[in-house]
Amino acid sequence: MELSIDQFREGMARVCGSVNLITTDGSAGRGGFVATAMCSVTDDPPTLLVCMNTKSAQTRTFVDNGCFCVNVMRHDSTDLASVFAGKVQDMDERYAHAEWETLRTGSPALRTSLVSCDCEIAEVQTVGTHNIFIGHIVDQRLREAGKSLLYFDRSFGRFEQA
Repeated sequence: MELSIDQFREGMARVCGSVNLITTDGSAGRGGFVATAMCSVTDDPPTLLVCMNTKSAQTRTFVDNGCFCVNVMRHDSTDLASVFAGKVQDMDERYAHAEWETLRTGSPALRTSLVSCDCEIAEVQTVGTHNIFIGHIVDQRLREAGKSLLYFDRSFGRFEQA
C-alpha cells in the first residue's frame, strides 16, 4: 500500500523545523519566502540546501539571481514569518516589515536573524513538486543570542530547555 499525500503531510507535521526566511536580490529583482525545508549538506565546502515549490512564481527570480540568503528567524518573529509566508503578496511591502543589510551576494540579510547564511547557488534539482536549491555559503553573520522560531504540528513555537 502506497503512502498517501495526506498521510505524508500528517507525518511531516510531527517533525519540528526551524523557520527560515529565504531571500534573494539581483538583476531579476527581490524575492523572499519562508521555509522549514532547510538543512546543512557538508562543511567542506560549507553548503546547505533549501526547498521551494516548483509552482512558486519566485522560482525564476532565485534561479536568475543565482544566490540566496538563509535567515534563521528568532522566536519573536512570528508576524514577519506570516508576512513572508503569504499574508502579504507585494514584495516591497514584505520587505518594509523588517530591517535589512546585505552580505557578499547582495541578498538581503535580516538584521534580527540568529544567523544569516549568504549563498551562491551551486545546483538546482527538481524532485517531485519541489526544487532543491543547493548553495555554497560565501558569507555568514551571527547575531545576538536568542531562541529560534520553530514550526511544529502546523504552529509556530520556540525551543525550551528540558
